[in-house]
Amino acid sequence: MNIKKALVLFSGGQDSATCLAWALKNFDSVETIGFDYGQRHRIELDVRKEFIAGIHQLFPYWSAKLGEDTIVDMAGLTEIGKSSLTEDVVIQMDSDGLPNTFVPGRNILFFTYAAALAYRRGCKYLVGGMCETDYSGYPDCRDDTLKALQATLNLGMNTRLVVHTPLMWIDKAETWSMARHLGGVSLIELIIKKTHTCYIGDREKFNEWGYGCNNCPACDLRKSGWLAFNS
Repeated sequence: MNIKKALVLFSGGQDSATCLAWALKNFDSVETIGFDYGQRHRIELDVRKEFIAGIHQLFPYWSAKLGEDTIVDMAGLTEIGKSSLTEDVVIQMDSDGLPNTFVPGRNILFFTYAAALAYRRGCKYLVGGMCETDYSGYPDCRDDTLKALQATLNLGMNTRLVVHTPLMWIDKAETWSMARHLGGVSLIELIIKKTHTCYIGDREKFNEWGYGCNNCPACDLRKSGWLAFNS
């Protein structure tokens, strides 16, 4: 039997949590990988464990498919990719037109590490929550970037990996809708309570759409999507 096995880039945020649910619905076996790169909102690495525990508790069928979780230490990225995601500086737009939350090369490195792990684990499919519909303008989230990266990874490792980005062409309201379609109210509640998106790492303020400062770009996107989803 040809087992369809996927590796999900799971940060602990709303988008990657939705993608994890998508992968659990569409593949026979699913593993997860996360990255510690010195992010200010490192709390996402803690809540991701709680989200995975919630999947095991609330979705027995998915639980049977969910395998090993791996955290990769990428602290060196802080030294070469300084941004407001890794330093305590005000979030703003840079002169190049990109927000200073952009960490150069981050997603390219993430997928490279994930591909190496997938090679060892026998996972053909890589799943990420990148999107270029309502996002912060990061060039490494674009569909063209990830298609080119898929080709490069396969050439470099002599493999036939497939990169899936289920959220690429949908907005945040549609992402909430996808979650409801995949796991109903239980998954929506789990995402609200057990994921973290806020760039500041605020885990004190609880809003109807989840925890966050309610002011940074990540919170703005998550909140506006929630309001549109419920309108």
